[in-house]
Amino acid sequence: MPGDTAPMFRATKQHSTLRRLTLVTAATATAVLLTAGPAFAHVEVESDKAQALAENVEISFDAESESSTAGITEIRVVLPSGIDPAAVTYGEGPTGWKFTASADGYTVKGPAVKTGVNAEYSVVVKQLPDAKELAFKTLQTYGDGHTDRWIELDESGENPAPVLKLKAAAPGAKPASSPSPSESASPTPTTPAEEATASPSTEAAASDTEKDDDGGLSAGAWIGIVGALLAVAAIAVFVVRRRGAVQE
Repeated sequence: MPGDTAPMFRATKQHSTLRRLTLVTAATATAVLLTAGPAFAHVEVESDKAQALAENVEISFDAESESSTAGITEIRVVLPSGIDPAAVTYGEGPTGWKFTASADGYTVKGPAVKTGVNAEYSVVVKQLPDAKELAFKTLQTYGDGHTDRWIELDESGENPAPVLKLKAAAPGAKPASSPSPSESASPTPTTPAEEATASPSTEAAASDTEKDDDGGLSAGAWIGIVGALLAVAAIAVFVVRRRGAVQE
């Protein structure tokens, strides 16, 4: 009928409902993203001489702080295959921090840095191995005992280990001869308590599927969240359209 405005009213109502659903979905996604800052923190590694078989290489690390209540007090690193702890010396770091070698890597620790401030330090490696990249599994501990585990070898994982990409070895470069046992520097002795907490080779393996921090989500979690939001929106659109078809 010419005067029948019911279809027009229903179409307008459906359009308004769809618009509200779109806005709600967008707002929800934005809110989730804004609360996810800590998920993107990590440890960065770089070197001006990042080349296979390069000698006396200084490697710098930047451990980003995730805590708003405590400062970083300790960084424990498992060295990649091909780098002997005896071939690593301390460069620079936070005031008062000291370097201690271990069987599979090293620890640098000292007074807590200021809350929210990154812990930056460097080490010098006698010679880099003949490899394309080096992964430095890292345990980053705060003054309140909380530990961030940057140990995953998958860069898209939840807690990726810092990885140093290496250029191909220079022509004629050869591995240096390994020092004899008598020439190798012995790791600084540690107390039983330190030994119980200073071995990320075992702790890291046990923590590959475990997360010790409260904040942050993996890429997979984000995909799941976005997918759920889109699914809710799609269901809502289907229900509204079906209701409108029945009413017609």
